[in-house]
Amino acid sequence: MNELDQFMKHELRVKKYARYTDDFVIVSDNRACLESLVPQISEFLHTQLALSLHPNKVSIRKYRQGVDFLGYGILPNHIKVRTKTRRRIFRKLRSKAAEFKEGKVSEESFRASICSYLGVLSHADAHELGEELQNLFWPQQFF
Repeated sequence: MNELDQFMKHELRVKKYARYTDDFVIVSDNRACLESLVPQISEFLHTQLALSLHPNKVSIRKYRQGVDFLGYGILPNHIKVRTKTRRRIFRKLRSKAAEFKEGKVSEESFRASICSYLGVLSHADAHELGEELQNLFWPQQFF
């Protein structure tokens, strides 16, 4: 994907571009500019990398609406954990807690999972959610 990064920066001269693995976002105050980039990026991905843009995941939004990126809702003044991401975290931790109680998962592995999800939450304005997670899954009765 380095080729895509180079194309964005050097060929298209996109200033506000971020990519993580196969997800990327471009920010601009010029809607027409963003609209003109979509076919150019699509063509580059197709011809150079044999990839394509997912038709349901390309969107041009107003700044105040925020952007959905990597499981977060990134808004102008704060970052929220997506509801889907929150549900997935709690579902997986409930499953891991059950496995821990049954002796299928070690205490170290269970604690590492909790810490990992707390790390995910640390990138968002999710202090209360982190507290809820700790209160549900970090109680002394597990240890």
